[in-house]
Amino acid sequence: MFWFSFEWVWDMGHIVFMGGLWYALGILGIGMSYVIIKSVKETFYEDSTGHGDNH
Repeated sequence: MFWFSFEWVWDMGHIVFMGGLWYALGILGIGMSYVIIKSVKETFYEDSTGHGDNH
C-alpha cells in the first residue's frame, strides 16, 4: 500500500525502506541535474577552439 492510504502503518521496515528510497532518488536526481546543467553550460559557452581540444 501507499503512504497516503489509511492502511499504512509506519513501522521500522517502512521507515527504512522509504528512507533508502528517497536517499537513492535524491542521489540520482542530484547527479542527473549536475550532468544536465553541465552539458547545457558546455553547449552554450563553448570556446571557438573546436570540439577535440578539451579531452
